[in-house]
Amino acid sequence: MVKRYASAALGDGFKKLGHAFFQRPALALAPDLIGTILVRRVQGKKYRVRIVETEAYVGAHDLACHASKGRTRRTEVMFGPGGRAYVYFIYGMYEMFNIVASVEGDAQAVLIRAAEPLDGWEADLSGPGKFTRALHITRTQNGIDLTGSDIFLLNDPSYQPQLAATKRIGVDYAKEWKDELFRFLDAKSSAVSKRPPAKSRRRPRQVTE
Repeated sequence: MVKRYASAALGDGFKKLGHAFFQRPALALAPDLIGTILVRRVQGKKYRVRIVETEAYVGAHDLACHASKGRTRRTEVMFGPGGRAYVYFIYGMYEMFNIVASVEGDAQAVLIRAAEPLDGWEADLSGPGKFTRALHITRTQNGIDLTGSDIFLLNDPSYQPQLAATKRIGVDYAKEWKDELFRFLDAKSSAVSKRPPAKSRRRPRQVTE
């Protein structure tokens, strides 16, 4: 599915993903992000990582989603069009990087939980806090366009992840929503933040757009 949303070709053979890729339901976007390459340019350096773990937050009715508390100063970016960054601070120590999904007014997002470093770069990206720290992502990037030049994504049609779906992590407060299989991961990656028992994994369900 990723390939048909690609936009301009880049010199390395990959294609930058455009707004149409992001402006879909979070449950469609989250599994499609697995295997894509995120590029971060900062302080004259370029870092590339492969996304291997995501979580979908599907709107105001989802009790694990920040939008369930209403439209606030912090969540304002979630109510905008898909393709922007939603970065927030948690536990007094971690920045969390999310990709806004869907269309304007429909507050959905996908949390990036883990990635694999590429190009010989050595870094531990096996958790959302580690991911943002290594890539120098802070609340300064909140709201930026993810089709720009500082942070953007590339498709990689040659890479085929082994997709699995599990319950989200750390959302026990969300009543019945805590049991939804909205966490997606590449089961063959060693970088996922928490590897579930094989018996608890499920193949991602198809989402009709």
